[in-house]
Amino acid sequence: SIGEGVFKKCSSITQIIIPTSVTFIGECAFQSCSSLQQIFIPSSVTYIGWYAFEKCTSLKQIIINSLLSSISGYTFSQCESLTKITIPPSVISIEEGAFENCSSLSQISIPSSVNEIGCYSFSGCSSLTQIMIPNSLFSIKKYTFSNCSSLMQITIPSSVKLIEKHAFENCSLLSQIKIPSSVKSIENDAFPPNTKIIYN
Repeated sequence: SIGEGVFKKCSSITQIIIPTSVTFIGECAFQSCSSLQQIFIPSSVTYIGWYAFEKCTSLKQIIINSLLSSISGYTFSQCESLTKITIPPSVISIEEGAFENCSSLSQISIPSSVNEIGCYSFSGCSSLTQIMIPNSLFSIKKYTFSNCSSLMQITIPSSVKLIEKHAFENCSLLSQIKIPSSVKSIENDAFPPNTKIIYN
């Protein structure tokens, strides 16, 4: 295991190799390693703690080759240089704030195994232009995609039943959105005022 906060604020580390003996990465393990540019997470890792890579502001590439079942809360929050990440098909939940303020993230692939995306998960991902929500998600939580100022296209699958308040707040380029008949409730201010809502 790599314990809680072991490399926290080691601001000169540029690269680290995690051996295949590691199964557990604790909370804040690499938090604020501001010069870390690349990380490879091997298949042996089954748990990554909250805030583990938060504020790794130079981190451009993350390769997750593990059998994680969850992306923990704020794990990659404020990784401002991260442009792309592929989430493995073992993941069933993306927890609160997991990719919050990853302002360079322009592409993300969410596998169909994911059935829960926590609030604020992609809030402030201002370079995201489109995202495909898997047909396994039952609700879109509050502030999930808020402040995604470049988001122009999103497809809401027929599995979704609830869209919570402020889910797409300040997504100013989202001119229209199609709502499937499966959606039974849309809370206040879920979309920007200028968004045209089309009910299927």
